[in-house]
Parts: sequence; C-alpha cells; structure tokens
Amino acid sequence: QVQLVESGGGLVQAGDSLRLSCAASGRTFSGYTMGWFRQAPGKEREFVALITWSGGNTAYADSVKGRFTISRDKVKNTLYLQMNSVKLEDTAVYYCAAARAPSTRDRSYDYWGQGTQVTVSS
Repeated sequence: QVQLVESGGGLVQAGDSLRLSCAASGRTFSGYTMGWFRQAPGKEREFVALITWSGGNTAYADSVKGRFTISRDKVKNTLYLQMNSVKLEDTAVYYCAAARAPSTRDRSYDYWGQGTQVTVSS
C-alpha cells in the first residue's frame, strides 16, 4: 500500500513562513520525481515545485520562485515545501505527488496525497 500524507498547513499571516511536509509510506519512491501542486477555490490545480530523486534538479512555478524551496529527506522518506514571504494568493490546498519522470503536468503524477490547507491572511 502506497500513501502520501501532507501536513503543516494552517493559518498564516502574509509575509510569514510556513513549512509543509509530505510523508510517504509503503515505499520509498526510489527514482521518482516528487512535486507540489496547489488548488485554490474555483481555480484549476497548478504546479508549484518539483524535485528529482537525487535532489539535483528542482523547478518552480514563476509565482513562487525565490520564495518557496522544495527539498526531500530520503532517510525520512519525506518531502518538504518551505514557504517564505507568503502572499494572499498562496492560499490554496497544497498536494504532494510522485511521478516516474520530471514533469510540471499534474497528469504525469501517479500518486497523490490528500492535501493540506494553507490560508494566508492579511
């Protein structure tokens, strides 16, 4: 059984920082690309960031570039998203996902977590 579980979401004030976690169980996702996506009410799910298995390659959406950092801990089998200088427009449900190859397309990802809500207030 494979499961991805996000955590760390909640209420945060604009300009503050937040760290999301995604714990994987059932397998280590060896060789997989891990990604973060988000979906705001009434909007389509959008790519946020990805990291390859080795951690050597990362990619970010323009909207979060310079503010968010994706990382992974292979020993803990956990994916992270460090969110700095959050903005109101960052409010969304954040999902972690795993793909067999690097991609910014959500349809390329085979495994998904249940999502964690991030709400940014002014």
